[in-house]
Amino acid sequence: MYQVVKMYGDMEPWWFLDGWKDDIVQVHEFEHYYEALKCYKKEWLNLHGAHSSFNSRSSIMTAFWDIEDQRWCEECDEYVQQYYSLALLTDWQEIPEEMHRPAYDRQSDKPNHRACSIKKNKPQV
Repeated sequence: MYQVVKMYGDMEPWWFLDGWKDDIVQVHEFEHYYEALKCYKKEWLNLHGAHSSFNSRSSIMTAFWDIEDQRWCEECDEYVQQYYSLALLTDWQEIPEEMHRPAYDRQSDKPNHRACSIKKNKPQV
């Protein structure tokens, strides 16, 4: 089973830190990879039209952001960037390397990596 997952939060989609699923705002599920890829492309174009910056990976994951979209993090005592993320997953895991799409490995801007340092440094269970 394949999932096209949209998220909103302070982590780019490739981190998969504890609690990453809490940032999910929408899920589309498909039995076939190419149906999921078609959905991913459609969602990618929608998000690209709405946000000024993006960073895509060949693993078919993208983070979109607007530099002004930040929130105050009480835990780490600083503003952290908020990302609209999109990922194509298989059984809730990163897709295998043989399914990566090199043409998707591109960016329009350098990500603002002011993500919550406490979340990033928290050990995974």
